[in-house]
Amino acid sequence: MSTALEQLKAMTTVVADTGDILAIRKYQPTDATTNPSLLLKAAQLPEYQELLQGIVKSPAAFNVQQASEQLAVAIGSEILGIIPGYISTEVDARLSFDTAATVSKARNLIALYQAKGWPRERVLIKIAATWEGIQAARILEQEGIHCNLTLLFSFAQAVACAEASVTLISPFVGRILDWYKAKQPQQDFSGDNDPGVQSVARIYHYYKQHGYRTIIMGASFRNTGEIKALAGCDRLTISPPLLEELSHSNEPLPRQLQPQAAFTQQPRLSLDEKQFRWMMNEDAMATEKLAEGIRNFATDQVALEKLLVQMAGN
Repeated sequence: MSTALEQLKAMTTVVADTGDILAIRKYQPTDATTNPSLLLKAAQLPEYQELLQGIVKSPAAFNVQQASEQLAVAIGSEILGIIPGYISTEVDARLSFDTAATVSKARNLIALYQAKGWPRERVLIKIAATWEGIQAARILEQEGIHCNLTLLFSFAQAVACAEASVTLISPFVGRILDWYKAKQPQQDFSGDNDPGVQSVARIYHYYKQHGYRTIIMGASFRNTGEIKALAGCDRLTISPPLLEELSHSNEPLPRQLQPQAAFTQQPRLSLDEKQFRWMMNEDAMATEKLAEGIRNFATDQVALEKLLVQMAGN
């Protein structure tokens, strides 16, 4: 009997939610994704210390933001040498409400990857799915720079991303569950009752119904039950502990999401900025989790920069 991980890979593209080279080699995902939190962890791993020293001891005048970008691209390049697909590299979360600055930063990251010999087709630029971030992605996609819209918690965000023709979205399953569990601790959110699973399933069916090419990549899982409930989704990005659990399970893993399956018809929407902001305002969970996610990524970005400054001063 195939493992649950092997069964999942037969119907869904598995993505490693880590910057850990050893874990990526072990589980052999198609793609990998990083963010400031994961880069902060990766920067403290033994296998990256030589690479890190090379960046902070560069003969050029030290610039912490440039060093941070170089580190992200250096780790991404190491990962690209192992995986056959995309690496996702995130724009500074502090730019989440600045369209022009996000576009500029994305172009810089792509230039760094190209300088290392990697084509832009192998890279996804991760951007928070604010209105400003989605508009930046619209511009970048028109330039042939592919984007991964992250911190996505609402249907409004998913609709706007599809309308902007972004390459991929990352709806956060576990963080949606976290919010509802905190608000309704007595409620049963297991299995099909999981609001994060329900959100991704709705987006999946909407995209397939209307023929959007944007890839749906479920993210932020709290348990393998959520992963199994979304088996068949375009992509799922999974942390090493949950990949390990799936690799040790031999239970049958039936497909849950089918692109041609019968589902409730959803009218096609096209949102302008006012409509988008109103729908977000009406969704307390999405509003709170988006803001919290941006703050947390910004905090880890600052911590990473402090680590780089400290190393450069030694």
